[in-house]
Amino acid sequence: MRTENFKRQSYLRLLKFVKPYKTMLIIGIIAGILTGGFFGASFFWLKGLVAPFEKTPAELQSHSMIAHSESKSKKSVAADPTGIGSSSQLDSVVSIARNFGINLENKEGQMTLLGLLLFIGSFIFVWFLKNLATYINSYCMQWVGTRVVADMRNLIFKRLLNQSLVFYGKADVGQLISRCIQDTGQIQSGVSNSIADLTSCPFQIAGCVGFIIFVSITNNNFVLLGTMLGAGLLILLPLVIIGKKVRTVFQVSNQRIAEVISRMHEVFSGIILVKAYHTENKEYNIFSKINKTFFGSLIRAMKASLMMSPLTEFMGVAAIAVFFVYAFTANILLSDIVILIVPALLAYQPLKQLARVNNNLQQCMAAADRYFDLIDTDTRLKEIENPKRTLEFKNEIVFKNVSFGYSEQENSILNDINFSLKKGKMVAVVGETGSGKTTIANLLARFYDVSSGKVTIDGVDVRNLKISDLRNLIGIVTQNTILFNETINDNIAYGSDETVTQEEIIKAAKQANAHAFITGGNHADGYETVVGEKGFKLSGGEKQRVAIARAILRNPPILILDEATSALDTVTEKLVQDALTTLMQNRTVFAIAHRLSTIKHADMILVMDKGKIIESGTHEELMAKTNGHYHHLHDIQFD
Repeated sequence: MRTENFKRQSYLRLLKFVKPYKTMLIIGIIAGILTGGFFGASFFWLKGLVAPFEKTPAELQSHSMIAHSESKSKKSVAADPTGIGSSSQLDSVVSIARNFGINLENKEGQMTLLGLLLFIGSFIFVWFLKNLATYINSYCMQWVGTRVVADMRNLIFKRLLNQSLVFYGKADVGQLISRCIQDTGQIQSGVSNSIADLTSCPFQIAGCVGFIIFVSITNNNFVLLGTMLGAGLLILLPLVIIGKKVRTVFQVSNQRIAEVISRMHEVFSGIILVKAYHTENKEYNIFSKINKTFFGSLIRAMKASLMMSPLTEFMGVAAIAVFFVYAFTANILLSDIVILIVPALLAYQPLKQLARVNNNLQQCMAAADRYFDLIDTDTRLKEIENPKRTLEFKNEIVFKNVSFGYSEQENSILNDINFSLKKGKMVAVVGETGSGKTTIANLLARFYDVSSGKVTIDGVDVRNLKISDLRNLIGIVTQNTILFNETINDNIAYGSDETVTQEEIIKAAKQANAHAFITGGNHADGYETVVGEKGFKLSGGEKQRVAIARAILRNPPILILDEATSALDTVTEKLVQDALTTLMQNRTVFAIAHRLSTIKHADMILVMDKGKIIESGTHEELMAKTNGHYHHLHDIQFD
């Protein structure tokens, strides 16, 4: 299996997609900051709730004697060498409440039921605000992430639409689908979840650490703070090391799933061949092998990513254990420990989420590497600055000394092609398979650019024309009819002006001999019949007539026909040929002929062999050359 090497992309390039939605982003960031603020503020309520439980009876008695508050404070410090158990905050709240006529404590200094309810209610209210801010943060950030990835999916689809046919000649459609769906899906998951966590978790951690710093400074005790900072540094080290590995492993995993999708697309597209040759078991074995390879790469990716959470958890538990050892040796009361250990424990969850963010971002960037690699691919046919505009075909088409090859390394497909086609005339091209017939048509429509020489329309090189104007002049009906899984109406109207009416569609269908089968009862919904994948609900002749109706409705002055009747039965061929005759009226026609009977009335016939024009003339002129190539082809078909 082929493994591609992709350029590692920067986070900044991905974040540029966020810029159009900065208002939503700012709202989310503000909500994230508020999340951390409410998170940290709630711990001050916790300190107030714990304070009554850590008072001794002597402290309760002294509490009622306000005049001796100073001596009580000294006694508290003596009873609590750490200073953590000070109830000064609760005293402040009690004093403020008393000013409003609310008694939070009784005469003995114990908290009243009303006081308890007010403390608990305010504590719950703060957490309600915290969770509301969390919801707003998550909603805004996930909205931004989802919108960004929708934009990215639109962009990659647009870029793929604009790639040249040379690109599609080499590309694997399954791989392209994987990059459009699978890779952007991983980016969406990474961006949506990561942005939300990155704009809330740091502030929640800051709220916890801020409270611990406040208590540490107030009471001159920095043991827990130091322990937390040390654990945080230890956690960062494996995250950085493993993160690099995760990105590399997921690049390989994404390549493998693309191969799985590619094989599925290829087999399902050719399912009739699989059935005809009874190779279901063979295809299953091939797919199973590819899927097994993907499974192995996915397991390697999982092992790397799943290692982050246990490492983070281990470091957090180790830090808490160190603090408990210190608390035991310093004889710190359990109520004192609670005030510091609760915020430390609550900081663990957002810290763990940040570890997961790193893992998600590495997966996201592995997909982004593949995404931007495709975005940066540009095989479009270049349009010159200020191209010439043309809205009608007036005179003639000329091929002058035209040669073409797909690349400099490959042999030329066409060599020194010269001919002209006057307006209203028909030129037909015949020759064996691989002689270059279709390539001439592709150069006329400028699906490719010539390697040398030039193709002109009314004296202007097609490379100097606006591409949209050129394509509007040309209609194409191919042997392999292309229909989309939409209604017959939609397929006929495809490529025409959006203002086209139903009457115009029906008129075109009638001219293409398609109206009868559309409304004849075989298709219950008539023009609203959905034709199915590649038009499988329609017969070959029906598909061809829908395609001809599409060309008639578009009404192009130049028509390219890739023999549309070669695979049809005699009756259907007659219907299609009559429709083509209607289509060709008053148009300039370039016809690729497989059946010579369909081109006897062409104004000029070009005979191709190995990329060169070896004969040209009318049917009668070429038949007069008894030893000529055209005469030989005619004899093979009609003898």
